Amino acid sequence: MSEQPLHRDTLAVRAAAERSQYGENSEALYLTSGYVQPSAEAAARRFAGDEDGFTYGRYGNPTVASFEQRLAALEGAEACISTASGMSAILMMCMGLLKAGDHVVCSRSMFGSTIKLIGSDLAKFGVESSFVPQTDLAAWKAAIKPNTRLLFAETPTNPLTEVCDIRALADLAHNAGALLCVDNCFATPALQQPIALGADIVMHSGTKYLDGQGRVMAGALCSTQERVNKVFLPVLKSAGMTLAPFNAWVVLKGLETLDIRMRAQSERALGLARWLEAHPSVERVYYPGLPSHPQHQLALAQQSGNGGAVLSFVVKAADADQARARAFHVLDSLKVMSLSTNLGDTKTLMAHPASTSHGRLTEAQRQDAGVVQGLIRVAVGLEHLNDIQADLDRGLSSL
Repeated sequence: MSEQPLHRDTLAVRAAAERSQYGENSEALYLTSGYVQPSAEAAARRFAGDEDGFTYGRYGNPTVASFEQRLAALEGAEACISTASGMSAILMMCMGLLKAGDHVVCSRSMFGSTIKLIGSDLAKFGVESSFVPQTDLAAWKAAIKPNTRLLFAETPTNPLTEVCDIRALADLAHNAGALLCVDNCFATPALQQPIALGADIVMHSGTKYLDGQGRVMAGALCSTQERVNKVFLPVLKSAGMTLAPFNAWVVLKGLETLDIRMRAQSERALGLARWLEAHPSVERVYYPGLPSHPQHQLALAQQSGNGGAVLSFVVKAADADQARARAFHVLDSLKVMSLSTNLGDTKTLMAHPASTSHGRLTEAQRQDAGVVQGLIRVAVGLEHLNDIQADLDRGLSSL
């Protein structure tokens, strides 16, 4: 009788590198920059890639390998490679896959730094890019050129929680001879596994929900073993966007509670979204778990029946200046929740995207992304729902 594959909950606490000779139950933290080699011949084989073994801290580490193995298992990927941050993971992907003259199609609703990196920074090196409406499949198709090598989507998006059809985008990419990468930061593998829907690469900012407590920065790409070893690893070795062992260990332990955190935070987010939708000072709420969300049914189908832990809402106002002032008033009235641009914490974090995460974009780019001045993003934590509502109501009810 063949053994059944382990459930994702079990992989979240068990998938890791082998124990050392000491038999530790909790995965070990290896703080070393170098490794003693058994012989000169073995060292030569390891540096050449002909034999498994750790050689230098920039190239690999047992603690980092444990994190990579665990995240790959949760995403249903063959392999994973980690980096110092989510943005460095995107940079590594682009440096590995693209060259001057290649073209990338991205959602225009992506994280502001992603838009700047691909649209401005990589343009200096001859990489072309097009940014299209996240949910418009026809626009994605129309933007593809003969030199398109990559489609890059974020679902749900930051901060408007737009959801794209991963399977449909994968088909578009593959029919054009391109790859599809999905930023899975908001949903995480606890709610969504893009590779099972046809994506070629899954990107993560481990700084967010993978860690889950706002402690460290980390990034990762999940894909095939061949792509990780032959495309991404050479970039990591040369460019050095290496994940520190301590940070890897923290996120590794964070993965153990990922599933229960995401489900609990998604439940609170849905309750808060319903409350905000009925509030007289709120113009609109963006949350995939609400029936009013344009991609509600798609989101629930792709995200294991959950809306996730992030929502955004727009305060009512007569014009952009008043909207900004009113959004600032709501945020400045907080006494319990945190005014912070991060997300993925056990603490509820709120931010004004137009002046922070998307502040480096032009006003036209912000308008294209739907990031208006009255928009507030809420990354819901594990506080009691009534306390989150009361803290927000302090500002909303005094507008």
